[in-house]
Amino acid sequence: MIFYLSGTGNTKWAATTIAQATGEELINILDIRDEGTPWRLKENERIGFCFPVHGWRPPVVMREFIKKLDISEPSGHYVFALCTAGDNIGETIDILRDDLSSKGIHLDSAFSLIMPESYVGLPFMDVDTPVKEKKKKEKAAEDIEIAIKSITNDEKGVNELTIGRWPRINSRLIGGFFTKHLITDKPFRVSGDRCIGCGLCAKSCPTSNIVLDLQKQPVWKHDKSCLACFSCYHHCPTHAIEYGLMTKNKGQYFYK
Repeated sequence: MIFYLSGTGNTKWAATTIAQATGEELINILDIRDEGTPWRLKENERIGFCFPVHGWRPPVVMREFIKKLDISEPSGHYVFALCTAGDNIGETIDILRDDLSSKGIHLDSAFSLIMPESYVGLPFMDVDTPVKEKKKKEKAAEDIEIAIKSITNDEKGVNELTIGRWPRINSRLIGGFFTKHLITDKPFRVSGDRCIGCGLCAKSCPTSNIVLDLQKQPVWKHDKSCLACFSCYHHCPTHAIEYGLMTKNKGQYFYK
């Protein structure tokens, strides 16, 4: 089985591609995160974790899911992880490995894919140019085939990761600040004169954090479920959604 989380679609594409190649069941963790039923594995069934990197760390919701995860007798089953990022991943996999180890799950191999950038919540960050987006997708398509070969052969000790410079500073220091202060829906706003009431923002939100008011305009719940994945922002066809001043004049992207 492959447990996955996706916001703007990069990781969903990756997880789906792996599932189709390996025959493993694909499970969106947001559909089952409140379930407490133990998972019983079939003979030779693999365990996969696929997710986007958030602030050089595994997403908070993925880490919370792992804390509650109950897999009967995981030893003896091949375990892999694949994360997607716009640039590099720092110590993301080290953090994941520790989380899994606390549940008695040993991570055998790990992979990262560099995908088109979708995080636009900081002044210096924007989506990639169309040319760069195309190149990243082409390279990711090549790299995922290499990962699939390792996974289907149950190869252990493989770590194909783009760690980048200053991984500890990025993941432990900056990542801590990101998790505490930047994963929030509070800055999201909608421009009433541009909103057409299509509801795509609400439909695209992976945590159902958006409802439409009587004028069919989005209202964020502020219930701490927001992933700050910017799926609502990127899917808006009229660019009516902004994240404070951070997204002014920035581009949009989602996997298609």
